[in-house]
Parts: sequence; C-alpha cells; structure tokens
Amino acid sequence: MGNVFLIGAGPGDPDLLTIKALRLLQRADVVLHDGLVSQAILDLVRPEALRVDIGKRCGCKLMTQAEINTLLIDYASKTDTVVRLKGGDPLVFGRAGEEIDALIEAGVQFEIVPGITTALAAAAAVKRSLTDRRVTSSVVLVTAHRGSEDEAVEWDHVVTSGSTLAIYMPGTHYAALASNLITAGLDMNTPCAVVSRATLADQRVLITTIGQLRDHDVLPAPAHVLVGRCLNPAEHINLIQPAFSGLASKSIQRSTE
Repeated sequence: MGNVFLIGAGPGDPDLLTIKALRLLQRADVVLHDGLVSQAILDLVRPEALRVDIGKRCGCKLMTQAEINTLLIDYASKTDTVVRLKGGDPLVFGRAGEEIDALIEAGVQFEIVPGITTALAAAAAVKRSLTDRRVTSSVVLVTAHRGSEDEAVEWDHVVTSGSTLAIYMPGTHYAALASNLITAGLDMNTPCAVVSRATLADQRVLITTIGQLRDHDVLPAPAHVLVGRCLNPAEHINLIQPAFSGLASKSIQRSTE
C-alpha cells in the first residue's frame, strides 16, 4: 500500500502553501482535490500525476464521501503517493475525520499536512487580530451550513461565549445569519467583516455591523464572516488595505454608519 497525504491547500494563494505541501504535490502520483482549490495551486502538481476533481459544482457533489473514501484506498493500493488536497486546513470543516477513519480501517498509512485555514486568511485581509487581550481571548470556529435542521447551530451558546466568531460557509442569506445572531443576543452594532475569495486576485472585503449586514448584497463564494469587537470598524477602518502584496487591487466595500 502507498501513502496518503491529507494536505491543506490554504485559502488559494500558492505562496501560502507550506514547503512540505509543495514538495508532496511535486512528487504525487495521484491528486484528489476539492473544487475550491485554486488553479494556481493545481498548476504546481507535477504534470505526470493523475488529477481527480472530487469537488462540488453549483452545490451538487460530483461523488459521495463514501466514494471518495473508496478512491483514496484504491489509489493507495496501486501507487506510491496519493494526495488528498483540501482547501484551507484539512482538519477544519474538511470532512477529514471520515477519511481518516476509512484509511485506518483499510490499513492505509497516511499523514496530515496542515494548511492555512480561511479564518486566518480573512483576518489577514482586514488586518485585524482575532484575539486581543483588551477585548477577547478566544475564537470560535463555526459553520453556518449544516446538513439538517437537527444539526442547526446553537447560536445562543456561541454568542454568549464573548468570543470572536469565525463563520465558515455563511450561505447566500446574510439577513438570516444576522437575524440568528441578533436573536441569540448579539448587539446589532457588533462589528463584522465579510471576506470573499480571500487571498485571490478578486478578493473583496465588506466592513459593516451585524445590524447592517442584513441589507448588503451577498459577496461571491467562497466567503467568510468574522464577528466581534476586535473588528471595530469605527476605530480601524483606515487600516483596511489589500491584504497580500503582488495581487491585483481588491474591491473593498465599507459601511460604518
């Protein structure tokens, strides 16, 4: 059996890949990648490698998780180095747990190579710290997208923690997300930021408050929402600049009233 590497591709900018991730991409025999992995990163895969797109298109899965697990095990039985390439970090909302369990059950050796998760890229885009000892000392990573109503986020528990919220997969209904947070007890004047396509050339940033978020148009996916006093737009709005040098200028929207 070959080795499987669960690799985090980061938010999209190839310069943010780890050196280890780059080395593995350049020696891989097979790369199974998510749809959100940028083309610039896929271009780093050695030309002889087989690339298999197993991501989503318009919300539709190309294959089930069980089929992905089977592919990983099958390719590991035939080749030396199999890479499972995931956007962000493989251990943060990447379904890595299900793949890890399948690999262990099949007796396949595997290794996890961390990547920069989108919450950190979004924070870098707005140039604000997710923690600040003067405001909050904790961060909650949460996804707004759940499989069923039974798995709905318990926003009241999240809000009362006083933590900075890093919300993955906010969906296309900002009004519903904002209403859930306000109903759970969050002050409508709490600052927030929406970062669309973090670190890519068409990155966009929206600085606003939870109350005003309901009135804004949805930014292109993938997007990330940060919420908390660390993002106070009244104090820090003049600090918002393009997050990464060398990229094309970004479209930055602001709402501070």
